[in-house]
Amino acid sequence: MNAPDTPRMSVSDQMLCHVPRLRRYARALLGNRERADDLVQDTLERALRYASNFRAGTDLAAWLVTIMHNVFVNDVTRAANARTHVAADDASLVDEALMVDGHHAASLEMRDLDCALQQLPPEQREVVLLVGLDEMSYAQVARVLNVPIGTVMSRLSRARQKLRVLLARDEVPAR
Repeated sequence: MNAPDTPRMSVSDQMLCHVPRLRRYARALLGNRERADDLVQDTLERALRYASNFRAGTDLAAWLVTIMHNVFVNDVTRAANARTHVAADDASLVDEALMVDGHHAASLEMRDLDCALQQLPPEQREVVLLVGLDEMSYAQVARVLNVPIGTVMSRLSRARQKLRVLLARDEVPAR
């Protein structure tokens, strides 16, 4: 889903068209609404600051996701250096939007998937989300993350395998 790139729209106006996509990706990446909103805000702030570096005619969505990736990696590195620990079983990781009455089974499956995604290493989670959620091609993901396409394929393969194991562990065998 690309936003309309018309000559009449400024880059900052075009960025607004991508906010829902950035929020969706950030929430899936972080599993926490407040932290995701902070990531989107930091991303947009940096994008606006460096808007003059954006080359017209290139993919604005990919440019924004690249910025988000860099901000996310910087935050993870800073947190690791500060030795901050975030509990994987923290109740705040469950998005309230998933708790919809009448759709318990689907809600539980989404919660399980979200919990499994949060257990993946960040570099694998990013690839899964960019390919699965944002429907980017392997080549686009490689450009966004600045890694070879083979690395994207390898990370995706490892992530899928780990997700299968994590999700199978939660299944109750039929009697």
